[in-house]
Amino acid sequence: MTPQNENYAGASSAAGTNTPTLARRLTLVSAITVVIGSIIGSGIFLTPQSIAATIQIPGIMIFVWILTGILTLAGALTNAEIAGLVPEAGGQYVFFRVTFGELTAFLYGWTTFIVYQTGSISAVAVAFAHYTGYFIHLPHLDPALEAWKLPLIGNIHPFNNIGVTMVAIAAILFLAAVNYFGVQFGGFVQNLFTFLKVAAIAGIILLAFSSGKGSTAHFFPLWGTPSSGALLGAIGIAMIATLWSYDGWNSLTYLAGEVIEPQRNIPRALILGTVAVIIIYVLTNLAYLYILPINEMAASKLVAADTMERIFAGYGGAIISAMVMISTFGTVNATSMTTARVYFAMAKDKLFFNALGEVHPKYRTPTKSLVVQAAWASILTLTGTYNQIFTYVIFAGWIFYALGAAAVFILRKKMPDAPRPYKVPGYPYVPVVFIIVATWFVFNTIVQQTADSMVGLLLVAAGIPFYLYWKKVNTMPQRH
Repeated sequence: MTPQNENYAGASSAAGTNTPTLARRLTLVSAITVVIGSIIGSGIFLTPQSIAATIQIPGIMIFVWILTGILTLAGALTNAEIAGLVPEAGGQYVFFRVTFGELTAFLYGWTTFIVYQTGSISAVAVAFAHYTGYFIHLPHLDPALEAWKLPLIGNIHPFNNIGVTMVAIAAILFLAAVNYFGVQFGGFVQNLFTFLKVAAIAGIILLAFSSGKGSTAHFFPLWGTPSSGALLGAIGIAMIATLWSYDGWNSLTYLAGEVIEPQRNIPRALILGTVAVIIIYVLTNLAYLYILPINEMAASKLVAADTMERIFAGYGGAIISAMVMISTFGTVNATSMTTARVYFAMAKDKLFFNALGEVHPKYRTPTKSLVVQAAWASILTLTGTYNQIFTYVIFAGWIFYALGAAAVFILRKKMPDAPRPYKVPGYPYVPVVFIIVATWFVFNTIVQQTADSMVGLLLVAAGIPFYLYWKKVNTMPQRH
């Protein structure tokens, strides 16, 4: 490993010789666990029942999981080419800066900070806290105080369910501290919890199919027309939930400045990790469906718990609660570790608070970026529900996913002779299909959930004044 490979800061602004920089310490195995850990959170435990209720036909339900998995893989294959070409900390933020310029890159980073990834951290931490309440009594405040809402800022009840909120915030702050003390330490925690969550899900699958308490008849019919709404519309609505469950596949690119041999290992990890998750998700849904017929899945509030309760009466809720806690804790860690590098890269480009571009001299991590991210995610935890946050997150995110895929075509023309250790297979068809489906998904979301979509668009557009501010501040002559 060359000194450059070890110490490269992974941002566009070169660091001075005495300035601490990010270090390349993450192995291929750790990179794969980051991909798996970033994707598998609470979604596979919380969303299958809503998809069953929307689709109502077993074969189409499984088809939706496979379809969105293939779509996610197409995105991973496409992003892998750019990640090999531009292996810098900040991931898609850097891709957008190189391809579309600073404004698009800033709006991506802005959206990531305001709601996209910090909202994901908040939502998944709240899910962790809810399931913690299965084992520990979480306190409540006086009903009148819990019912109080902030004036003039919508329907926000900061003291509602305060016990869950405090546990969620404690998890966010604890994992920020874990990642403060080095990417290797954070990577070790990630490896551990990814192994535990995969083992737990494998246990659900094996127990379901070996229990003798299910039936393959539950897999039929394979096709038909949903009882309400058009087929495409129903699939589009269901995809909002499944895409949430698959979201996070690109988080590894944020850590590109700290992965050993990034040109080779990042594409490998993106592809292997995404394929592993597709297999896990499809098998898990088949396991649920084997135990519970589609109508029972649709009526369930917690399908994973009901599945285990059918197998182990009296213990199902406890088993699944423990599994969800492991899974969500690992996802909060992965998202916290990776996303802080986006703000670090923005600060190095002087498009965010300058202090966030600093690296700790001992731990070689963007510590201030981690702290600010944890603080904002904690504030978001006080302001919204799981469903509200995830709708905003998915809509805004997929606009940028489509742009990210389009970047492959632009960079092939813009940088035709640049070395590409990995090229997307099936070019141009794979990225074209991804762009088409992503665009349709965005359009369908606007039609089906217009109000939430407009909120997402306003959140993105709200970044423009801040971009102009930072551009002005950083182009003004400095006083001496």
